[in-house]
Parts: sequence; C-alpha cells; structure tokens
Amino acid sequence: MCTKRSMSLAAVILMAWLVSVPAPVEAQIGGASIRGTVEGRAGASVVPAAVQAANLGSDQVRSTVTSEAGYLKSPFKGDVTDLRVIRRVEQHPYAWRLWQPYIAQWRRKHLVVAFGAMANGKTDMGSILASVSTDDGDTWEEPAPVFDHTVRHGSIQFAYANAVLFKPPGQDVIWCYAMRCPMVYRNSEDSQLVGAFSADGGRSWTPVEMAMHYGGPLIVNAGPYRTEIEGQKRFLLPAHRNTLQKDPLGSRDHFILSSTSLLEWRLEAFIPQPESGKVFLHEGNIAPGDAPGEIKIVMRTANYEDTRLTTNPPRAYSSVSKDGGHTWSTARPEPDLYNAKSKGFFGRAENGTHIYVYNDGPAQPAPGSRMALRYKIKPRGGVWSEERTFFDAGIKNSYPTLIEVAPGDFRAVWDSGTSERPRTLIHFGKFRIKP
Repeated sequence: MCTKRSMSLAAVILMAWLVSVPAPVEAQIGGASIRGTVEGRAGASVVPAAVQAANLGSDQVRSTVTSEAGYLKSPFKGDVTDLRVIRRVEQHPYAWRLWQPYIAQWRRKHLVVAFGAMANGKTDMGSILASVSTDDGDTWEEPAPVFDHTVRHGSIQFAYANAVLFKPPGQDVIWCYAMRCPMVYRNSEDSQLVGAFSADGGRSWTPVEMAMHYGGPLIVNAGPYRTEIEGQKRFLLPAHRNTLQKDPLGSRDHFILSSTSLLEWRLEAFIPQPESGKVFLHEGNIAPGDAPGEIKIVMRTANYEDTRLTTNPPRAYSSVSKDGGHTWSTARPEPDLYNAKSKGFFGRAENGTHIYVYNDGPAQPAPGSRMALRYKIKPRGGVWSEERTFFDAGIKNSYPTLIEVAPGDFRAVWDSGTSERPRTLIHFGKFRIKP
C-alpha cells in the first residue's frame, strides 16, 4: 500500500514537472531552423507547445512565432531567415518590456546585441544589457549588464535607454552609447549621453564618463558614422531633443554631434527645418548619400506641435551634407519612404544599394500600429523599389537595426511582442539584399 502511494506521488510529481518545464524545440525551415524554448500557459499551468513549420517559398509562410500564451501558432511572412529569439521579458522579473536592440559585429560570426529592459512602472527607461553570439546568431549567451538601473551613484539612481553600438575599424573595442537620466523622471526625453566600452567582445563593459561640450538634453537612436571634416577625421552621432514636451519655450530639433576620439562630443550642426513649416525630425540614421562625397540622414517624423499626429502624408524626411557633416541641407520629405511616427532603418550596402526598413500601418496608439516590418531598396543610381515584406507575423514589431557582415548579407535585430502587447522579446534574423 505504501509502495502504491509512493508510486502515485511520484507520478504526480513527474506530471507536474512535465507541464511546468519549458520544452526545447527545433523546427526546420527550408535550409535553416528556428530553435528556442517554448511554453504555453493554461491557467496557472505551463503546457509544452508543439512547433509547426512550413516551407512555402519566398514571401510565404516561413516559420512560426509565439503568441502571448506562448504557443507557436502565428506564421510569419517575409524575407528574413534564421529567425531566433535572443531574449524574453519573462527572463527579467524587474522589467515589463524589452526594447530597442542594436547589433554590432566583433569578429566573423561573433555578434553583440545590446537592448533595454524597461523597469516596471517606467515608460522608456531601465537597464541596458548585451548578449553575445559566437555562431553567427544561432545561439545567444546570457546577457551582461552594460548600464544597471539598480546601481546607485551616491544618492542618485539613474535609468538608461536607447543603446547604440559601434566598433571602430581597426580597434579591439566596442562602444555602447546610451541615454542616462535620474530614475525619478517620468520618461527619458531629457537625458544625457553615457558610454561604456568592451574589450572582450561584449562580455564585460567598462563605463566611461563622456567629455560633453554640448550641454543640453538629447535622445539617441543610431550609432556613430565615420567621416572627415576639413581634413580631420571625425565621428558623427545623430541626436535630437524634445524639450518642448515639458517647456513651452523648448524645441523639437534634430542635430549632429561630432567627436575626434569617441570620448569628447561637440555640437556640429542642426538639421535645418523645412521652409514650409516645422516638422518634428527625430531618430535619424546617417549613411553615404547618392552622390560621391555626400552623406545623408533619413529621419522619423511627427507633427511639430502635436506629436500624436503624423506628417501629412506620413513620410520620412531627409537631409544631405556635402562637407562631411559640418553643414546640412534643409530637411525635405522623401516621397517614397513611409513613416508614421516609428523609427526606421536607413543604410547603404557595400555595392551602393540603399535600404529602408520601416513599419507600415497607422501611427500609435491606433489599432494595428507597429505591426509588420516592410522594406524598400534603391540600387546605385536607381529609384526606390516597391514595398517588400521584411517580417510580418500578425504581432507587434518595431525599431529594426541592421549591420552588413558581407556584401549584401545583413544581420538584423528588432523588438517584437504579441498581437496586442508590444516589446516582449528581442528577435534576430538574417537578411540578404537580392540583386
């Protein structure tokens, strides 16, 4: 009798373990696979969820992604391959969102991704962490802290946001820049620049206080760009400010910081506002322009006076510099580049092809906002292509960032969620520009 009871108890324990332990899965997708740990929740129980995958060719169902309950049941369309989940919000008890990843390459197949873990109760600030992959994104290590919002500096407690990574060519360090503001702030709109470097490929980080010759608040979303101004090598860092949010005499302007060393930063230039009326220009990406010696910035936009509204029509704006970034042309709309108040990625491949990755659909907080990621490409000397699908799974996605690791071969990261809830995980994928 005692033996039967013991066996029954053991069976109950075994069943409880089976429904509570995440199940490792792997599904074959064409020539690649998607791996991860999946869970499905039924009340208070955790139920292993089966993986289904299909291979229906280009721009058809390519794999599956998790719903809010954890079930792998939402097919995705798009030209991204080798989809991986780097991190989930459930792995960070102090955070309610994961957001704004940024990617850099340390060496061949060695990738580093920094992202934010948004502190509970805050709208856009928390800690910055970095995760490493040494197999070209197939698997990812436990993240290391870069900037920790739980660490006090004397009597002050800071929170952080918007990490960007940069590996200077020829140097064995990676820089992580971010925004820092007191934890008591409602949001991170009035932040200062903070930096840290890693000399071991992203596994540990040393904070460095920047020498700031620009004294105002700033918001950053893109990494430094190498250039030359009047014969001197410089790094340009795009930034903007939104002091009008809290100060009726403030402004909403995009500007460029410059540095000779990546340690000291000065105000280099403002992006001139359109003559037809001010636009909230922000979150710009700098890349080589269309003409030799030209550099170009493409910016997210919103209505200047009421940031709940888009421009009319919703378009990205651009500006060009022909002197290395010291002066810039008046900002103008890009007729072919859609933007509804969401950061896009603008860059140029080694072969001269420009790429623009963006959210389609309405602006936040409208239903259906920040869902699919689309893209357009423009060959050297050509025009922008028709809209193509980057990633569409019926879930929320935003803030894509790409890096070219070989000619036409990119690695990409972005934050994703569910159909209703944004920013619950960080996605990684591979992407190739097709001729």
